[in-house]
Amino acid sequence: MTERSADHDHDRDTDEPENQPRLVGINHVALEVGDVDAALEFYESIFTVELRGRSETKAFVDMGDQFIALAETDGATDEVDDARHFGLVVDDANRVDRRLETLDIDRLDVPGLEFRDPWGNRVQIVDYEEIQFTKADHVLRGMGLDGLEKSDEAIDELEEKGLGPD
Repeated sequence: MTERSADHDHDRDTDEPENQPRLVGINHVALEVGDVDAALEFYESIFTVELRGRSETKAFVDMGDQFIALAETDGATDEVDDARHFGLVVDDANRVDRRLETLDIDRLDVPGLEFRDPWGNRVQIVDYEEIQFTKADHVLRGMGLDGLEKSDEAIDELEEKGLGPD
């Protein structure tokens, strides 16, 4: 919660849940990198990458209806932050694990599959079938992934929230 000033006391009714916007999802994640070409090369060595767009200092990696923005900045360093990370959903985490091994990219010593890119960005890999996150059927079809399914546990978690498949 943020501290409110006296000026905003007249807007108290806007604090009611029905007056507040709902979070729907994430459009994109922006990562600071020291060199956008090197970042593209790194991520292309692990994943199939399709560019949504590109400028001299930015690249936009397509993920269907979402994307990752790689932004070249002078502030990007290889300093690490143990808590800050983002999770990428993949069709097969085992293939990512094999790619990391082939490329001799160190995995973090944590449960699951995590690694750092050369600029210290911590990447967590999760299988689509194991999590609640769900792409619409038409988006999966458009991505050529229409065979992806959810595990029973993921479906149960969705159903507990009233978000299960029809």
